[in-house]
Amino acid sequence: MKGYYIQLYNIHGLFRGSNLELGRNSDTGGQTKYVLELANAISERNEIDKVEIITRLISDKNYSQDYSVVSETINDKLKIIRIGCGGKKYIKKELLWDHLEEFSDNSIKYIKANHLLPDIIHSHYADAGLVCTTLTKFFGVPLVHTAHSLGIVKMKSLLQQGYSPEEIERKYNFRKRIRAEEDVIFYADRIITSTRHEIGEQYCHYNNLSYEKFVINAPSIDLNRFYPYYDKPIDNHETQIIRINIREEFWKFYTRLDKPIILSICRPDKRKNISGLIEAYGVDKELQQLANLAIFAGIRKDIQQMPDIEREVLTEILLLMDKYNLYGKMAIPKKHDIELEVPELFRMAAESGGVFVNSSLSETFGLTLIEAAASGLPVVATKIGGPTEIINNLENGLLVDIVDPKNISAAIKKIIQNRELWKNFSLNGTDRVEKFYSWKSHVDRYISSCDEIIQKRKISPKAFISIGKKLLQFKKLMVLDIDSTLTGDIEALMQLNLMIQNTEADIGVGVATGRTIDSAIEILKEIGFILPDFIISSVGSELYYKDHKEYIYGKNWDSHISAAWKRDEIIQLLSNLNFIKMQVLENQRKFKISYNLIGKINQVKIISQKIRSKKIKANLILSHNTYIDILPYRASKGRAIRFLGYKWNIPHENILVAGDSGNDEDMLRGELLGVVVGNHADELSYLKGRRKIYFSEKKYAAGIIEGLEYYNFLKE
Repeated sequence: MKGYYIQLYNIHGLFRGSNLELGRNSDTGGQTKYVLELANAISERNEIDKVEIITRLISDKNYSQDYSVVSETINDKLKIIRIGCGGKKYIKKELLWDHLEEFSDNSIKYIKANHLLPDIIHSHYADAGLVCTTLTKFFGVPLVHTAHSLGIVKMKSLLQQGYSPEEIERKYNFRKRIRAEEDVIFYADRIITSTRHEIGEQYCHYNNLSYEKFVINAPSIDLNRFYPYYDKPIDNHETQIIRINIREEFWKFYTRLDKPIILSICRPDKRKNISGLIEAYGVDKELQQLANLAIFAGIRKDIQQMPDIEREVLTEILLLMDKYNLYGKMAIPKKHDIELEVPELFRMAAESGGVFVNSSLSETFGLTLIEAAASGLPVVATKIGGPTEIINNLENGLLVDIVDPKNISAAIKKIIQNRELWKNFSLNGTDRVEKFYSWKSHVDRYISSCDEIIQKRKISPKAFISIGKKLLQFKKLMVLDIDSTLTGDIEALMQLNLMIQNTEADIGVGVATGRTIDSAIEILKEIGFILPDFIISSVGSELYYKDHKEYIYGKNWDSHISAAWKRDEIIQLLSNLNFIKMQVLENQRKFKISYNLIGKINQVKIISQKIRSKKIKANLILSHNTYIDILPYRASKGRAIRFLGYKWNIPHENILVAGDSGNDEDMLRGELLGVVVGNHADELSYLKGRRKIYFSEKKYAAGIIEGLEYYNFLKE
């Protein structure tokens, strides 16, 4: 049996195959580490043939050139593939939303270029969820999703902290994020969660919740890196160097190194509640006498140059350190090596008789708690979220209500001052961690879930567009106007039908028309033309894909053309012109305003002048010197066709178009192979002699056939 091909989508942050810059910014945290370790672990299994991590390509002088390498090989089964969107500069995840359609399109192009569909796509976080929802709709590929955190939960937490809804939306774009989360919950075949708490207390806020989709599969850790402090290698030179470096760093902060270490490792994020831990330590003089505090809050160079959220958190840390006069007792190092130093930090804290603290306001899981357990370091953690289940499984520490800092300090002192309790927690963690949180058990559950999805999944017509898989194979596109191009000669039309059906070439067939979608389908059925793979309707303002016997609206085209569209303002602006009359209501569309010209042809330029005078971007199309359509500036038949060519990686020279009137003009110009049928309107005559535009002698469908033969288009 062929092994599985799995794609893991982790779009934001800084992603590479080694030396992860965890904590470099708020986007590069535990999720990044988990995805890399998951990919490595599943690539080692015999059931797997190929694994790809799909992430964003970044070429930014402020970041390593590693992130600009298009394809990075990690092992013979595993690669990182970087796909561009939104330019090449680093963009934080809250600002990526407007660029994800581009990421979706480029992902489709990548899949199509490889001529191979993955067996599973696995999205991580809401941004990847949005992209993978698009992919599963088009290709029918099973979708697995891991949220890592949820927008509704985070938004409620920020509101409770006193942030205004306007401020929250401006910083975090929650509307787009939550909408994406609702969609991925609906379309996903499986949703992986770390804990039952995540399902019952976090996903419960979503309308599309479906309990049968959930699989609880807690993250795991590399037990070769995180091992008990008492099992440290003897005379390991590398370990000795690491420890010397850490001690030298601590000496910059501490006046005494012989105290237990209270350790915290997390991103500089307000939800991590670092301030609560510092306050707990700062107000308790007894605790200050007992232990040193070490806060590792990401990597930083110049706080003033950091993004707003991280800068606020780190500034608050420094101010609290000063407020409580914690100099000589509290360390806040600027950097740490995730691969080498962090495991040793846990072991050094355990050797000192210290404690690890997770003081987050809420925690989806809490991977650092497992790392501490494997190292033999007892923990104090928030009782909200994943830590509850971790501590229940491992029995390696105390859960507290972190809202009151006194609870944190009391729990730390209880463990440090009671040596027997400390030893019990330490041994429980090291003894139990492999049973509950090893990568072997995690991947066993993961592959079992993949087996179930692939073998039992039935594709639902409402969710998956059948054209998606066909478009993978298309090497050419043929796009035809309907009225007076397809219509007008039934005998020739039937001959064209047979030619298309009998061709062995991989050709996608579409129509581009001024008609609405319902009118287009009606006339196509009436004349007996094959139902096309896609329909560009309403003069290029709408795009539909064939799904079995129905047509599904192309939201990607909707999103693409919606920029700067000011429909109501245009209608108001033109309302006093007496030489145009608005067409009937059914001809008006979301992205199309239609008029009849009842004046002189030279008056049309007045419309353009009025629109431009208000600095409004729009596309005005005149057909048969009678019909006026105003569209968004990105919309037209030709632009929709070029969009499809770009999206599906079909070169312009492999796209043939045929038409007869002015609203076909922009699709006939340029690099596409143009066919103008013999009965064309005079408004197209000026195109004669242009390169790649063939004027047929024959009319209607016979003219299309003549053009196909001229270009030899139906041959492979």
